[in-house]
Amino acid sequence: MAESTVFAIEPYMLQTRTRLEKVLREQLEALPQRAPRLREAMLYACLQGGKRVRPTLVYAAAAALGGPLERADIPASAVELIHCYSLVHDDLPSMDNDNLRRGKPTVHIAFDEATAILAGDALQAMAFRLLSEPNLALDAQARLQMIHLLSSAAGFEGMVSGQSIDFDAVGKTLEVTQLQTMHSLKTGALITASVLMGALSSERASPSQLISLREYAECVGLAFQVQDDILDVTSDTATLGKTQGADQALNKPTYVSLLGLDGASAKAKALCDEALAALLGFDERAEALRGIARFTVARSS
Repeated sequence: MAESTVFAIEPYMLQTRTRLEKVLREQLEALPQRAPRLREAMLYACLQGGKRVRPTLVYAAAAALGGPLERADIPASAVELIHCYSLVHDDLPSMDNDNLRRGKPTVHIAFDEATAILAGDALQAMAFRLLSEPNLALDAQARLQMIHLLSSAAGFEGMVSGQSIDFDAVGKTLEVTQLQTMHSLKTGALITASVLMGALSSERASPSQLISLREYAECVGLAFQVQDDILDVTSDTATLGKTQGADQALNKPTYVSLLGLDGASAKAKALCDEALAALLGFDERAEALRGIARFTVARSS
């Protein structure tokens, strides 16, 4: 497909972020008033800003197949709930021990460690409860596939194993292929689930389109992590909204430590190009997906 103009991704991301946050706030504020401190921590964990890249991918994948955005609202919310849960737990003293997230104190700092653990647990469970609601306007088979995708991405087959490998790798030297495996689990699995869940919400995805979208998502997921590693070195705490240099301080292996800044930048660009190539069979409705691939390697935070 010829690229005569570059899709304006930032207005699109603002639009989808606003939509997602409205739906997410409605769902969270509908929670019963029992356990008020826990409820407050859940809202704090989810409604303190953020790029919302994963739910944006849900919406963009649905749009690429001509699906209505309202069908993507709950899948997008479920993905973001899982992402927020993972951040709360990653920041804990027993894990990365971070004090700052999205420019604000992390949940265990703003509340306490026990409340942070429980908030993460509750957010994870809430994601699957939303997807399994009987009155959800999605085909039951599509919902079952989404639940399978999301549980795999969030569990041993995805983020949890990735975080475990990351934890064990501190102070060690990894090969690039080992680092790629780690990040394909820790970061890439949820990004891939986001794209495929968006496609499934359209109820129009062919098997070949799902294969292409998976290829796209795997490249974007890895590119996202490579850019994170670059920004950990080149950016600053105020811009990132989290502690700059945290990976270096923990002596974690990164793409920058293995490839250097120039090598990591070249890797990110190559992954972006691969992601765009995976979308060659899609028409202009996939422009948002193309824009997100470019944004992933151009972002400064």
